[in-house]
Amino acid sequence: MHKNSIVGFPRIGEKRELKFALEKFWAKGCEFDEVEKTANELKIRHWEYQKNAGIELISSNDFSYYDGMLDTIMMLGCVPQRFATIQNKTEQYFAMARGYKDGVAMAMTKWFNTNYHYIVPELHKNQSFRLDGTKIISEYKQAKEIGLKTKINLIGAVTFLGLSTTTDGSEKFLHFAKVVDIYSELLSEISSLDDEVIVQFDEPYFAKEPTNGELGLLKNCYDKLANISPNIKIIVTTYFEHSTEATKILVNTPIWAIGLDFIAGEKNLQSLDLLAKSDKVLFAGVVNGRNIWKNDLRKSLKLLQTIAQKVDKKRVIVSSSCSLLHSPFTLKYEEKLDNELKNWLSFAVEKLDEVVILSKLFFEDELNIKEEEFVANNQQAIESKKSSSKIHNLDVKTRIQNISYWERQLEVNKRLKIQKDVLKYPDLATTTIGSFPQTSELRNIRKEYKQGTLSLEVYEAYIKSYIDDCIKKQESIGLDVLVHGEPERNDMVEYFGEQMNGFAFSSNGWVQSYGARCVKPPILYGDVSLDKPMTTKWITYAQSITDKIVKGMLTGPVTIINWSFVRDDLPKSQIAYQIALCLNDEIDDLQKNGIKIIQVDEAAFKEGYPLRAENISDYEEWAVKSFKLCVGSAYPQTQIHTHMCYSEFNDIIHTIEAMDADVITIETAKSGNRLLQIFKSSGYSKEIGPGVYDIHSPRIPSVEEIETQIKLLLEVLPKEQLWINPDCGLKTRKWEEVTPALANMVEAVKKFR
Repeated sequence: MHKNSIVGFPRIGEKRELKFALEKFWAKGCEFDEVEKTANELKIRHWEYQKNAGIELISSNDFSYYDGMLDTIMMLGCVPQRFATIQNKTEQYFAMARGYKDGVAMAMTKWFNTNYHYIVPELHKNQSFRLDGTKIISEYKQAKEIGLKTKINLIGAVTFLGLSTTTDGSEKFLHFAKVVDIYSELLSEISSLDDEVIVQFDEPYFAKEPTNGELGLLKNCYDKLANISPNIKIIVTTYFEHSTEATKILVNTPIWAIGLDFIAGEKNLQSLDLLAKSDKVLFAGVVNGRNIWKNDLRKSLKLLQTIAQKVDKKRVIVSSSCSLLHSPFTLKYEEKLDNELKNWLSFAVEKLDEVVILSKLFFEDELNIKEEEFVANNQQAIESKKSSSKIHNLDVKTRIQNISYWERQLEVNKRLKIQKDVLKYPDLATTTIGSFPQTSELRNIRKEYKQGTLSLEVYEAYIKSYIDDCIKKQESIGLDVLVHGEPERNDMVEYFGEQMNGFAFSSNGWVQSYGARCVKPPILYGDVSLDKPMTTKWITYAQSITDKIVKGMLTGPVTIINWSFVRDDLPKSQIAYQIALCLNDEIDDLQKNGIKIIQVDEAAFKEGYPLRAENISDYEEWAVKSFKLCVGSAYPQTQIHTHMCYSEFNDIIHTIEAMDADVITIETAKSGNRLLQIFKSSGYSKEIGPGVYDIHSPRIPSVEEIETQIKLLLEVLPKEQLWINPDCGLKTRKWEEVTPALANMVEAVKKFR
């Protein structure tokens, strides 16, 4: 019997090797053979990391060239029709993710409440399916060649269908029986791989609030799959919340084991009585897979002992709460981090040790000297964090206690009238979301400056020249409201964290966001304060060289929290208010220096929503309050914009209304006018900038395409209420893509003016 496991492991590589190999391939700098070589090296290295740490049940098929949901689409053979004519499987795979000639890329959205994006499956009434298990079987065999019998990770059938969309309005579970048949066929093929094969089905869909119908599908699915072959042992794993309803169902199916997240889903403890009465093995997720703080081994051991009071210890396997995909790879390269802070941290490789040592403590296995030192250091780190002066700032706490106002002093309709008169922007005003291409030259300049090999004078001269060029390009294109392009910013959260107290930054703490795109979240470890303005210098410089309005660009408190690794010793509400006060000061400084429009991006507002309705009101309360607090210093004539990514707004429209921004820009290019319908039906009176083209694809949209988009928007809202802009920031695109796309956007608007 295995004693420990992890749900899954990062795949991008400890130094982002897969990212760089993919980007080289996409730029036609190598053949795909080179990417495959890198991928194979990474898989073997990652398996060896786990084996050497003492992980007993290691995964295969947790690796992907782009995304696990995209891999599942390929495995099920449900490729959208617009990609069906691409014969080469590699070309087809990446075309689905990134677009192909006239084939628009498939939509992406956030994986539950994380910052990881998955490719959304597209289904229709007459959808066909066909098994291709090549990747899954080859990875298992590859691991076996180096002496490993892995568990095979798969995304469960109900989660796959539940997260899909349909292009014709048909029911997304319409194809449930067909999909389960494909999984059955796959398990039949897998059964021949070994005398015993363990298969982990990820079903995080049930960490939300499942309907009785969905729970019925869960039972039907695993009643069937668990009987395909006697040598296959099935684990059904959920994470990110409790899944008590699903557990009630799963204990009455013939599966071998159930995986539960006891970090984000404390209510999973309520399922222990059910598990005790069953014969199911419990994969107990007690090491946090999503944050970076050292696991309190003493606290986790106590939790495991509580579990063992109900479930026989012999049927418990110690595990991570979710895949370690959501953690940076290793602390090994963090030579610049403050030693005290570094001692509080644990990345993916270090979490392997925590899982292994916890399992030894729980099963009362003998520790060696090194492991005993590990336990002692763990407790010392936990205690030192509680009282460190690096974390606690009395002045910040006092300011929070003395907040005198939480919102703007004039209601929105009166503000917008004043702003129209003062700013004189036209109907269907054109703008962008903020960032412009981050060229390799720009990134190198910024890197050299940070490393101290480039002088301040040379660095600032380059930044000014970039802004000069950026403003000229926008003026030439004919945009109405400009931006400075953000050349000084490496990341929309990291840039602000670098200038506020209470943040720290890793050198190599990269986490996959989607495909080859990685982010390096700031480490928000202490009370947050601001010593001097963060953005005024470059925004006001940009404004000084044009007669058109230049937007100030800030990142909001909720997004900063959701895209950072956040301290675990303070409620998020209090952290949000600390950040909001810093942004409040920044807005006041910008407007006093002549900036008339200020955008406070809350790109991650929706992704931070709790998965369970019982927790939503608390989140909404502090999230809205923190946004209103940060913009509370804005004059009535200062127009406040905000931007949100990848959101379905039907269930949060009243919350968006309560945020009280003057203008909201949203990603809608792949949804026509569907996402706008709720704004109309709810009587939303503020202004809206729906994205008219997708920036995640290198495709350049034609004037006619954008005209079609605008026409769809005008079917829902009047032109007086609409702004026209791309879906999101343009930092990941190239100038040769951006310039013609924006020119086409401006040209399309002329038809409707």
